[in-house]
Amino acid sequence: MQPPTVIPWRTYDDANGAIAFLESAFGAERHAYQAGENGSVEHAELRFGNGIVMVGSSKPGLAATRGAGAPGTGIYIVVDDAAAHYARAQAAGAEIVSELRDLGYSREYSVRDLEGNAWHFGIYQPLAGDG
Repeated sequence: MQPPTVIPWRTYDDANGAIAFLESAFGAERHAYQAGENGSVEHAELRFGNGIVMVGSSKPGLAATRGAGAPGTGIYIVVDDAAAHYARAQAAGAEIVSELRDLGYSREYSVRDLEGNAWHFGIYQPLAGDG
């Protein structure tokens, strides 16, 4: 398996809280963590399957991506069981933006994290037929 070549990056006002939420609600696994000054996060990497999302604390000149998720935007993550993942996110208090739905080619849902960023989870794997 080749490492991913597209790696999303998000900054948070409370990066430590965001990491804890992403682990609890979405099943992220901490891959790397580098503490910054005053309890901030200089750099963290969260594993989702074979992908990574990088996370860090906001700071002067680097605003939080708070609310990044206007309709049609966000990060899409492929999961094995959309219904189980949806239940986990809902139980952890994620704001459900779009209920779990069947689309013919996928079963998916959309949520916002604690700082309002959009995340989408589903079973659709765009690269499944390649290679």
